[in-house]
Amino acid sequence: MGKGKRFAVNNILKSLYFVLSMMIGRNSGLIKEEAHRLGFSHCGIARAETLSEDAFRLESWLKNSFHGSMHYMENHFDKRIDPRKLVDGARSVITLIYNYFPHQVQNDSIPRISKYAYGEDYHLVIREKLLELLDRMRNEIGEVQGRGFVDSAPVLERSWAVRSGLGWIGKNGNLIIPRAGSFFFIATLITDLELDYDAPFQTDHCGSCTRCIDACPTQAILPDKTIAANQCISYFTIELKANEIRTEHTWSDWIFGCDVCQDVCPWNRFSQPHQEEKFMPRQEMLSFNLADWEALGSTNFKKLFYNSPLKRTGYARLLRNLNFIRTQYEKISVEVVQIILS
Repeated sequence: MGKGKRFAVNNILKSLYFVLSMMIGRNSGLIKEEAHRLGFSHCGIARAETLSEDAFRLESWLKNSFHGSMHYMENHFDKRIDPRKLVDGARSVITLIYNYFPHQVQNDSIPRISKYAYGEDYHLVIREKLLELLDRMRNEIGEVQGRGFVDSAPVLERSWAVRSGLGWIGKNGNLIIPRAGSFFFIATLITDLELDYDAPFQTDHCGSCTRCIDACPTQAILPDKTIAANQCISYFTIELKANEIRTEHTWSDWIFGCDVCQDVCPWNRFSQPHQEEKFMPRQEMLSFNLADWEALGSTNFKKLFYNSPLKRTGYARLLRNLNFIRTQYEKISVEVVQIILS
């Protein structure tokens, strides 16, 4: 090939690369703009590839049985560490953040429920938004293959959030976003689109702080950001299927989930109340005492919480949780009386 032809070919290739770069930039901008329109506070994009470092951590975590009876965590190991095995032709992992920090919280004197469960089931609310985002992408970009996930598939969403430049994983295992905190749902959209990739978040801003470790009622937060999930109150009150909670640890308040490690985190001073109507708390959540929950009954529970995260536990296990905290409360009361009388 002569110099003139090579020069012409090079110019064509440069032009094609320029056009392709413009399209990739446009598509990435469109996705982020639409995500914010749908109510997502943050959106980051990473290249779909194998999470090699996370693979070693996950393997070690499973070998130590920190997942307890959550045997589903053992399944689809290869898909957890490589999104290309979860979605054919995957090139990009889009991470989306949705705020759930409430305007109003429960009184400390009543049985407590994790803030994420105050309103409607987040799986349903956010999945609808992911489908709308994917539809918009197809309308504006063309043929797009992709799947959206909200805590419902073997996806290491926090790792992808870090790779997408959104924040770092704190000592309590939660994603922490600078000047925003950690009271967020993390959604993931895996697509075959080539996009502009955000720089990974490189720094850790927990420093020497150990508030979450010190405050954890069950000592479930271990060194090196390892979480013994099988010792977490959320595990005992939600994931555990047994008819009785058996543990050497005690708590006398939480009946569904636990927010202690987030409530004490200094970064959550930046948390702002969400604007999602479907996450507004049911008044029963804010006011029910122990007797109210026990008197509710299975039928009324299903009517009130048919579209709530609480339905995952069900009324029978909720009663189990109530019985546990009642027992712990009675033990504490006896100990207090003994101290007063001694």
